[in-house]
Amino acid sequence: MNAAVATSIFGVFMVATVVLGLLAVRGRGGKTGGIAEWSVGGRSLGAVFIWVLMAGEGYTSFSYLGGAGWGYDFGAPVLYVVAYMSCGYAVGYVVGPMLWSYARRHQLVGITDMIAHRFGRPWLGALTAVLATVFLLPYIQLQITGMGVVVSTISYGAISLNWAYFIAFAVTTGFVVVSGLRGSAWVSVLKDVMVIGTLAFLAVYVPLHYFDGYGPLLDRVVAEKRQWLTLPGHGHSGMGSAWFVTTSLMNALTVVIFPTTVAGYLGARSADALRRNAIWLPAYNVLLFVPMLLGLAALFVVPGLAGAESNLALFKLVVDSLPAWVVGVVGVAAALSSVVPMAVFMLVIGTMWGRSVLSLVPRWQARQKGAAQVVVVVAGVVALVMTYAVPNTLVRLSLISYEGMAQLLPMLLLALVWRRLTLTGALSGLTVGVALVCALVFTDHDPVRGLNAGIVGLALNLVVAVAVTYAGPADRRGPRPDGDVLADTGAGVLRDEAGAAARG
Repeated sequence: MNAAVATSIFGVFMVATVVLGLLAVRGRGGKTGGIAEWSVGGRSLGAVFIWVLMAGEGYTSFSYLGGAGWGYDFGAPVLYVVAYMSCGYAVGYVVGPMLWSYARRHQLVGITDMIAHRFGRPWLGALTAVLATVFLLPYIQLQITGMGVVVSTISYGAISLNWAYFIAFAVTTGFVVVSGLRGSAWVSVLKDVMVIGTLAFLAVYVPLHYFDGYGPLLDRVVAEKRQWLTLPGHGHSGMGSAWFVTTSLMNALTVVIFPTTVAGYLGARSADALRRNAIWLPAYNVLLFVPMLLGLAALFVVPGLAGAESNLALFKLVVDSLPAWVVGVVGVAAALSSVVPMAVFMLVIGTMWGRSVLSLVPRWQARQKGAAQVVVVVAGVVALVMTYAVPNTLVRLSLISYEGMAQLLPMLLLALVWRRLTLTGALSGLTVGVALVCALVFTDHDPVRGLNAGIVGLALNLVVAVAVTYAGPADRRGPRPDGDVLADTGAGVLRDEAGAAARG
């Protein structure tokens, strides 16, 4: 009976998710509009939609599963998520409008477009798309896995993990192919209402139900689990102060050029919407403390969870003590926290390949949106099949996702503000940085003397890029002197905002 109630509630909301995605594009060329409408919402999303969309990308299934799991396993090191996201929003206050201005001026829809345009080499966009796909596919697989675990758990085991994985893939693919970024923004509104409501409830219910309040809970944590409250946390995690600082710094810089974040930037109606968004987004981080705290609470309620099972710490508290309909509602919130970011990851991969890879083939140049939609399905299928067949492969790749994506920082941000950077310098730095990160991570040398491997790779990347640039000749096809790059960023943003206002 419990399984029937919880899964029925879940099913109703998943149908509503697909319908909401379809309604989002009614009257806006959803089926016939171009790739800009599909991939960046026609560059017309206001501050509220941008806020819920970008909050949706940041608040993933990790927040329900991994956040509670890290709190359960390690304790204090999980706070790096709050640190890097808050710092990243501050960086985004400056970087977001810069990228928005450059992309709008030249009708670009992603980081591969920007890199190809900056260096004047279409093949460079294709290379970036392939590299970024390698780093993004693990995130799709992780969201499929996360949503699958949630669905199986709230069904009280009635739905197997294999079927739960397929449901995650089918629901997300079903609406993102048709509705694109605008649909994801609309679904983010539903997701945010569910997330805020369920976490506010759990933040009150769990301490009162199991511990008679926050005071007794925190007293027990201090008295019995003191190690969880300081770095490097419980166990020999290696996540000490140096790791915390370098990881927060690297992720804060990387998140602003992450393809999914840039998709949110480029969907904005104006640069001012992005600035307001950067001011408001840190408030959403308050929610991240709830699953972290509940992970600590689970140490006393369901002790002995080990390995991947610790990721279920929050749901163990919910399933064991709440009525089935509440379990279903909490499960919907957690599932939507997988659907929204998974949809944006799939959309971004499709956009990169439709614009920068398949468009190199003449027959696909006029059908970029159709090509991108095909790639969305293919990317989802690849992640789903690998989830079934070789899940550990993508899990291993996920170890280098952020560290690897960080190596694109010089090629994108540095290149846009420093005209002198050459293609040879940028590629040399990228090659060295990615190679070093892979070598350190896959030989279990991350952290390096307490430092995040990604920041070490990025530092060497920058040194090599600058050294090769100064040592070699200038690019023959470098940036043109007509303001193509952002030497006059402030003027460019103001000019583009004025143009956007004039057009409506």
